Amino acid sequence: MFRDKKVVVVMPAYNAAQTLKMTYDEVMAQGIVDLVILVDDASRDETSAIARALPRTKVHVHERNRGYGANQKTCYRMALREGGDIVIMVHPDYQYTPKLIPAMASMIGNGLYHCVLGSRILGGHAVRGGMPLWKYVANRFLTLVENILLGAKLSEYHTGYRAFSRELLEKLPIEVNSDDFVFDNQMLAQIVWFGYTIAEVSCPTKYFAEASSINFRRSVEYGMGCLFTAMTFRLSKMGVVRSTLFPEPRP
Repeated sequence: MFRDKKVVVVMPAYNAAQTLKMTYDEVMAQGIVDLVILVDDASRDETSAIARALPRTKVHVHERNRGYGANQKTCYRMALREGGDIVIMVHPDYQYTPKLIPAMASMIGNGLYHCVLGSRILGGHAVRGGMPLWKYVANRFLTLVENILLGAKLSEYHTGYRAFSRELLEKLPIEVNSDDFVFDNQMLAQIVWFGYTIAEVSCPTKYFAEASSINFRRSVEYGMGCLFTAMTFRLSKMGVVRSTLFPEPRP
């Protein structure tokens, strides 16, 4: 609990058995998390069994692998149903440190922002933390183009460490978003579309064998999806196209 607001951490999980417990322990060590929700996207390991043994944790298992975006949709639906006022996504692969949870929760709980991102780029943590150079270059290129097309000034759009207010999650039309990795990018574009300011905090990260990652082909597909999303945003704002991602009227 942060003040009178319920803090819920959601974990979209897939084959996270080796790192789940250490991530969970650090999440709960922050002292403000009321509930952890883990959605297992049909893992082939013991992810769900380990999660069910953890206190203050609700577990949902997809019968088939539905994709990273579909996993998040289930996470956020469950978080809202459980009364979450501040919802923080933490990947259970221990790539992002849960020690930033209090800072991110306070920025939302004090009414300063409705969305806070843990940025790997601020502070120069990405490459030092082991991000492959080609991913870093792609991240910088995509972020530059997206900032231009969306009219925003984020250091990156591709972090998986995110905190949201209940108000924001209830407003965004996330059910029309992709069930794949580009869901993340579509969600941030929608936040900008509805006129919300996105805050960022510097986040150290770790890259190692057990940390989840997508291969080069999927990364290219993701990058193309990000560019398409940003272009659709710009054309929708100009009134050239209509998209369910960016509905009218805006507030």
